[in-house]
Amino acid sequence: MSFPDKAERTKCWNNRDEYWKCLEEYAPKHSSTSGEKVPTPCQSLRKSFEQSCPGQWVKHFDRKRTYDQFKEKMAKGYDPLEDRTKAEKQAN
Repeated sequence: MSFPDKAERTKCWNNRDEYWKCLEEYAPKHSSTSGEKVPTPCQSLRKSFEQSCPGQWVKHFDRKRTYDQFKEKMAKGYDPLEDRTKAEKQAN
């Protein structure tokens, strides 16, 4: 596949933005990188996003959204080590 031209990139980004907007409305904590099922209202938007963007871009944007969510949690005081410690205590 050749590099997308300006119109194709714009279409890709617009479809990504529409899909992310849907996720924010219906499943704000959804993570595409964890293998979670796409919420039903957003499935057609996900399909459009995947069809209009190169596969590597879809993968990149999914990771970016997950990372941005993580950064937001960290800014609010989230400590991943606390979660890990709690999970280990519950397992014992």
